[in-house]
Amino acid sequence: MNDVLPFRSLLTPEGHALLDEVRGTDPADELAVATRLRREHPADLVSAALGQARLRQRAAAKFGAEDAERMFFTPNGVEQSTRASVATYRAGRLRELGVTSVADLCCGIGGDAIALARAGIRVLAVDRDPLTVQVARANADVLGLGDLIEVREADVTEVDTAAHDAVFVDPARREGRGRIFDPEAYSPPLSWAVGAATAARVAALKIAPGIPHEAIPAEAEAEWISDGGDVKEAVLWFGAGVQPGTVRATLLPGPRSLLGRGLPDPGVRPVGRYLYEPDGAVIRAHLVAEVADSLDGGLVDPTIAYVTADELRPTPYASAYEITDQLHFNVKKLKALLREREVGTLTVKKRGSAVEPEELRRKVKPQGPRSATVFLTRVAGAPTMLIGSPAHG
Repeated sequence: MNDVLPFRSLLTPEGHALLDEVRGTDPADELAVATRLRREHPADLVSAALGQARLRQRAAAKFGAEDAERMFFTPNGVEQSTRASVATYRAGRLRELGVTSVADLCCGIGGDAIALARAGIRVLAVDRDPLTVQVARANADVLGLGDLIEVREADVTEVDTAAHDAVFVDPARREGRGRIFDPEAYSPPLSWAVGAATAARVAALKIAPGIPHEAIPAEAEAEWISDGGDVKEAVLWFGAGVQPGTVRATLLPGPRSLLGRGLPDPGVRPVGRYLYEPDGAVIRAHLVAEVADSLDGGLVDPTIAYVTADELRPTPYASAYEITDQLHFNVKKLKALLREREVGTLTVKKRGSAVEPEELRRKVKPQGPRSATVFLTRVAGAPTMLIGSPAHG
């Protein structure tokens, strides 16, 4: 509770004025600013305001500068909250499923509740941490969504969700020592969350994208979501309008969704003119076969998620590169080839290689006006370098 009082003081007129004054403070100037402000304001209020300014700067990447400058955060809240673009997409899907009210369990600082309310959905947002609840409530108010979002301090396992169309659960997947990889070590455990989900008309459970496919309940649809090429999360969907057993990769912005068709693993074939690097959500969803099928391509190696093909076909689900050279892994040969091609800008990608990209870049010392991409990988089991550049159709 010690953190709650300084936070509440930020909601006073004096607190709001201080937040305006410290907005955009450079971290290098914090000490001088704090020293000056403490002559006129309580020390804990000054510390709280500067802390919020720092968190708001960090949060801008997830929430956008306009919202982040008005919202309130905790360090864990910035770290664990959903990126606004992903939360907006998920809220839209719930609305398409006919949802008008959601019990948002483990709501954190309210990022998902905000997206749901902006989609016109009423939200009961629940968290057991007193400070987090205060922050979520302040965020609903400052964004003008207080009429749609009720924030409640409670243990989510004791909340009656029967009055709501849907349940959304975002279990805590971090502890003091870092990320939690065992779904049963989530707080609350995945098994409890699945039980709450199956009792609701519609439900969505946010989980870590690295969850083993065998841990996914048979009655769920599993969706992996990436934003700008970065895998952000996986969601398990339950209930009305959901097809159990379906696997989906969704790419933002868009959205573009690739549905699994249960295809067998692609065959291995020699490296063709083009190499395709599937989006991370496609790989996590085990849908590389669907991409390879659409490209009439195959794998460069049975254990590597690079697809090769002879033709250039545009696809949103993979980045295409035109391959000019295929070499056995050899730093001296690569250095000579890059020097001959006058390559000064070298992008290093790897899959199935222990070599670190920065280490390779230091060794080959690229110089010149041209650019290239080198893939460190295995081809038919052999350590290989594939050199090329982004293909434009």
